[in-house]
Amino acid sequence: MHSIPAAVLDDLAPQGILRAAINLGNPVLAQRGPDGEPQGVSVTLASALARELGVALELVTYDAAGKVFAALETGDWNIAFMAIEPVRAAQIAFSAPYAIIEGTYLVAQASAWQQVAELDRPEVRIAVGQGAAYDLYLSRTLKQAQLVRADTSADAIALFLEQGLDAAAGVRQPLLAAAAQNPGYRVLAGHFTAIQQAMAVPRQKASGAAYVRDFVERCKASGLVLQALQRSGQGDVTVAPSA
Repeated sequence: MHSIPAAVLDDLAPQGILRAAINLGNPVLAQRGPDGEPQGVSVTLASALARELGVALELVTYDAAGKVFAALETGDWNIAFMAIEPVRAAQIAFSAPYAIIEGTYLVAQASAWQQVAELDRPEVRIAVGQGAAYDLYLSRTLKQAQLVRADTSADAIALFLEQGLDAAAGVRQPLLAAAAQNPGYRVLAGHFTAIQQAMAVPRQKASGAAYVRDFVERCKASGLVLQALQRSGQGDVTVAPSA
């Protein structure tokens, strides 16, 4: 076991505790296990980092990425798992991505929509989870369609179904699960963005951020990321290439 620099420990695990923000709102990254405890690739990475640092691990759970980002202001976590986004990068130092997931649309089976680009029209209303990576992306790129925001990604799907909106934007895997549970709906084959999932550290924590960047590369190279995705039923998710 190599020696961990004091500056890294001060940044990542003050008082000997690594507090990891876990977003249960993105089931690709984290899910509740049979015992109710969080599991998934983000939990695996957080556990591996805590072991490597020789510190205790505290999981701080959230139901939406926007809430993880908001908690940065109160210092509730030392590391987080979220998508790389320009809006967030002003306050967060990101690693290179460890996984890449697709943002796409859930639509009614009978709708005319076949391509994601077709939905950017004045009369179109799209449900999104407030502050999610795809919300931030669509807020920048859509010219005509209207975004209708819900508290979480799961709430966005429910809002779409309840109000008969034109589409729900989100991560492909949970949208496919929603379509499977709700006959009469389908997920578009294309995607409007490839969402790069990374580990995140508050921007001022330079030593910790550098350590996390190296850690993520080692976890991709060792196969840990792929194995964690497969164990949690997310084996169809793309592991990001080496930086």
